[in-house]
Amino acid sequence: MAAVDTPQQYAARFALPSAPDRIESFPGGHINDSYLVGCAAHPERFLLQRVNSEVFPKPAWIMENIARVSAHVTEKLGGSQPFLQLVPTQDGTPYLSDESGDLWRVYAFIEGATMKESAGSPAEAAEAGRAVGEFQVLLADLPGPRLHEIIPQFHHTPSRFQALRQAVHADAAGRLAACQDTVDFALSCEELGLPIVAGIESGAIPERAVHNDAKMSNVLLDAASGEALCVVDLDTVMPGSTLYDFGDMMRTMLCAAPEDEQDLSKLHADPTMFAALAEGYLGAARSILNQAELDLLVHAGVLITLETGVRFLSDHLDGDHYFRVHREGQNLDRARAQFALVRSMLTQRSDFEACVAQILS
Repeated sequence: MAAVDTPQQYAARFALPSAPDRIESFPGGHINDSYLVGCAAHPERFLLQRVNSEVFPKPAWIMENIARVSAHVTEKLGGSQPFLQLVPTQDGTPYLSDESGDLWRVYAFIEGATMKESAGSPAEAAEAGRAVGEFQVLLADLPGPRLHEIIPQFHHTPSRFQALRQAVHADAAGRLAACQDTVDFALSCEELGLPIVAGIESGAIPERAVHNDAKMSNVLLDAASGEALCVVDLDTVMPGSTLYDFGDMMRTMLCAAPEDEQDLSKLHADPTMFAALAEGYLGAARSILNQAELDLLVHAGVLITLETGVRFLSDHLDGDHYFRVHREGQNLDRARAQFALVRSMLTQRSDFEACVAQILS
């Protein structure tokens, strides 16, 4: 088969209603490349994506997971609300592979939707929390076999700290001296990463099929009403814990500052946003959560924010190979912003726990 090397050529290999005649880069995400595709004489639009095989070494596993999850959720919803729908290739397969090992796929584009990097209001936080909670409930009875583990130990926090220590030791990019204080703070917080991992390993916290990247930008909102439509970016849907999803929502929805904000005084976990998020999420997911999960909800936000900061910091020390950067030092700024948010969450932890108790009462 002749090599194809442009996004439009890849799009033409999928079962679209007509030949693609317009394509433009679609923003968002640190890892994959996305393109919005239009077809001649048809109003429908489509989202073409290249899945980065350097980050996801087994992209076929991603597609197997997504196909199963999409079919299960779509059947349960019965057309009552939108969800990601894969468009097959002209040969009937769910994706294409290129010579570099990257994977190409197409989704039907969900019109009238918007996505945001952070929640702009308590109502948006509540809607996003509801969407993620409903997604977890929809997956609660996903038939076996167990989903593929796309990134082994993705939220195994002790492994993330071990990777940080390795990055510090190697200092591959020669950046350690300029960020030693940030490294010291991260390592001083290592014990915060233990309770959830210990609960999962003991069985007190059940393994579930969850999103594993439930940040605000992965929830589509209706552009007119603000109502949450569905979760997107299913590449990391795999076995995990509900706590990882709630923690990621806390990380991305309680503070409106950009992820790489350099003015750390702007990094504050908003208690009003937390209350809205918790109410929306628990209103949807309470029925499937056990007491151990409920007890660690607030700690999950501290954990995931800390872990994400550790990942940004490790990548900065390694030379920015995982997270896409647009300027030198961006991953370090991202790490420092996460750690500032950790401090804010820790200061308010007892208040947040009281809020959860009140919602559950």
